[in-house]
Amino acid sequence: MKRLRDRNFDNLIDKFEQQIYDTFKGGWRLKLLKEDLDRFYQASEPLAIWDAGCGFGHISLWLAGQGHRLTLCDVSEKMLARARQQFSEAGWAAQFHHEAVQTLAPKLPQFDLVLFHAVLEWLADPVAGLQIVAERVRPGGHLSLLFYNRNAMVYTNALKGEWRWKNLLDDAYLGKGKRLTPPNPQFPHEVMAHLQNWGFTVTTHTGIRVFHDYLSKDTLERSKEEELLELEYRYCRMPTYRDMGRYIHLIAQRQASGSI
Repeated sequence: MKRLRDRNFDNLIDKFEQQIYDTFKGGWRLKLLKEDLDRFYQASEPLAIWDAGCGFGHISLWLAGQGHRLTLCDVSEKMLARARQQFSEAGWAAQFHHEAVQTLAPKLPQFDLVLFHAVLEWLADPVAGLQIVAERVRPGGHLSLLFYNRNAMVYTNALKGEWRWKNLLDDAYLGKGKRLTPPNPQFPHEVMAHLQNWGFTVTTHTGIRVFHDYLSKDTLERSKEEELLELEYRYCRMPTYRDMGRYIHLIAQRQASGSI
């Protein structure tokens, strides 16, 4: 049996940047993340923040600009180099580690806020990785978790029909997509159950792209983008719709006592 490995994007960073960040979809994701994280951005005292699997470091750079203390890591040397370059050009200081979150975590202190964005679904063992990262949240601190939603993957494939229905019934669709389709999407209710078992309380729950990714190219071309954005914004935090977003963003607070 082929051994599963965590994903490293060193060989795909240009494509990743073009298809993830430099698009309407990427811009909308950043907008909602910044809204959800605004109370931390506006904190009266500088926070200690770990960006676990930072990618290009967009959110970290934004938080550093407000005076917060950032620690960044990524298994991709090229992505980390891009993040370091952005910090250097902006004049912000941070600590950078070229290391996987699982091996780095035990060497780090606990943080006021831990960012774990679009990493979970690329791990060979997502639950174990999440638990290791969650342990770096101090009691009373927060975890910001963004992950690829398995509900959305199921629904998208069901709508396309044909051979995909059998794959869905057999759970054979995981790991079968294109190179930028995550192999291990997660069900929101299962992720939240893990967090609750580890002593976290979810305080923010947002669905990112709750309609957009279900629409055909023809529908998108014939419709008004501003009306779609208004629909997205109206329903992205409403129960039922939020759990159908392509990505789910949770902010969870660790209870002040107890251990994971």
